[in-house]
Amino acid sequence: MAVSRFVERFAADLAEAGMQRMAARVFAALLVSDAGALTSAELAERLRISPAAVSGAIRYLSQVDMVVREREPGSRRDRYRLYNEVWYETLTRRDQIVARWESTMRDGAKVLGPATPAGQRITETADFFEFVQRELPKMLERWRAQQAEHRAAEAREAEAG
Repeated sequence: MAVSRFVERFAADLAEAGMQRMAARVFAALLVSDAGALTSAELAERLRISPAAVSGAIRYLSQVDMVVREREPGSRRDRYRLYNEVWYETLTRRDQIVARWESTMRDGAKVLGPATPAGQRITETADFFEFVQRELPKMLERWRAQQAEHRAAEAREAEAG
């Protein structure tokens, strides 16, 4: 029961941030599963939703590169798996989108003119996207280093234990 409440709470957080509600629920259910992967039937049962709702949610999550479909060995059933390091991968892919947004904003600033209030606002937006592109790789690199350090500490504890 507590796990279901957590899934619904996190799904609500994701939906509030802009993710489709059903996709958020499916993503949260995958996130809390030990294997990080479930079949359509398992998702429908856990979330008490229709197979059609699962299908639509999976379609969305696949389009935004948060899950991958794989065939269960020896079965006809598909299994839906979170990408390894899903948040890292999601942010890395978002960098490409931010680059496109920056380019579009730069073009818009030229069209509007840098002296206009709208042109200034668009230029500031482009500057923000440029900043994010410059800083995101550094942040992700620090994350990787932190994770490597954490894994090394766990390995040392296991050896000592």
